[in-house]
Amino acid sequence: MTDPIKIIVGLGNPGPSNLLDRHNAGYWFADVLARRYGGEFRSEVKFHGDLCRVNIEGHDIRLLKPTTYMNRSGLAIQALAAYLKYTASQILVVHDELDLPLGKVKLKRGGGHGGHNGLRDVISHIGKEFFRLRIGIGHPGDKEEVIDYVLRRASREDENIIIDTINDAAGVIPLLLAEGEHKAMHKLHSRDVIPKPYRKDAEEDGEEDKGEEGK
Repeated sequence: MTDPIKIIVGLGNPGPSNLLDRHNAGYWFADVLARRYGGEFRSEVKFHGDLCRVNIEGHDIRLLKPTTYMNRSGLAIQALAAYLKYTASQILVVHDELDLPLGKVKLKRGGGHGGHNGLRDVISHIGKEFFRLRIGIGHPGDKEEVIDYVLRRASREDENIIIDTINDAAGVIPLLLAEGEHKAMHKLHSRDVIPKPYRKDAEEDGEEDKGEEGK
């Protein structure tokens, strides 16, 4: 097992107008953990974000939601990690993932940014060795539509799948903290996912959101 995780970061964009965007899946995840473990977020100017401290089954964890906007997320993470003297390997960053199908979730450590501007900035500030929890939001099918896609709210059906995925993933966090990434990965990656039905009628009626890749 590597260094124990001490900071869990949910990536997103601040403000009411962004709250329900697909791009804010990381924020949603952090909010779920705060509610489950009795925490409350407070604005912390010196950490460029909203911060919450929770005890997750005996583990002292800081939850952070950077309020710098997505493409400057690393500034907030670096500030908090430096203050607490934690390394990148003790940080879990949770974010939306275009390259994963809706309903899928993946946990890994290290790697590149894959075109995600939030991850790009995090890497530039703390390096690559942090953990990533990737919440699948699906892809619009056209890279020209990516920005609109991630910066818009999903259909009700898709949003419910994302929320269910986040709740399942949040339930694995105690296992990750207690027994390490390998057991957590096995549980997460083997979970059953209800496939999203193809609905031609919705497509024709323009009910399904189209978007783009704005990471």
